[in-house]
Amino acid sequence: MKPVKLLRSGILHLCFALFFWSCGGNHSAAHEHQQDDKAQTEQKAEKGKAYTSAYVCPMHCEGSGSEEAGKCPACGMDYVAQAEHSEDGHSH
Repeated sequence: MKPVKLLRSGILHLCFALFFWSCGGNHSAAHEHQQDDKAQTEQKAEKGKAYTSAYVCPMHCEGSGSEEAGKCPACGMDYVAQAEHSEDGHSH
């Protein structure tokens, strides 16, 4: 092989190796960090009025939740008692 072709081939192989090495190493760590952030955000949201009031919207709409029975101002669904809602299989 000519030296120029050998040099081009070596550089090309090096570029591919660096590309695959750089893409594979950090992806899983970034994905785990993203999942941790999502879980923390969901935990914070579940402490809001839509989750902790005596009566809650089954859809947990933003701005919903009340200490009295009624309808959700966001979606119009009837509120359900928090105790009944958490006992019917909803673990959130």
